[in-house]
Amino acid sequence: QMQLTESGGGSAQAGDSLRISCTVSEEAPPTYNLGWFRQALGKEREFVAVISRSGKIQHYADSVKGRFIISREFAKNTVFLQMNNLKPEDTAVYFCARATEIRSELATKIETYDIWGQGIQITVSS
Repeated sequence: QMQLTESGGGSAQAGDSLRISCTVSEEAPPTYNLGWFRQALGKEREFVAVISRSGKIQHYADSVKGRFIISREFAKNTVFLQMNNLKPEDTAVYFCARATEIRSELATKIETYDIWGQGIQITVSS
């Protein structure tokens, strides 16, 4: 079964940038949409961003729109989340996951995702 592995987590100051990665275990050409969710301590897991299998379609949560950029590098089977102008409220465990749909009304819902990574911690201090 496909496995997703996140990397690049860590700590940052408010206003800094970080890039996290999600590498997919399968070697085959991408046939999947991939997204990022995050879960802050004591809160529900929430949608952050998703990118289509072609890389041409992206959706973002309003809270990160204009600050975060999702992209993918096909040769490395990797999806990136570039996080700019970080805020303390971005502190959370970030998960990548496979989306079974890319339409915005579905791709933002957690039920659309069927395979998940283990998650990595991002901590932003003020």
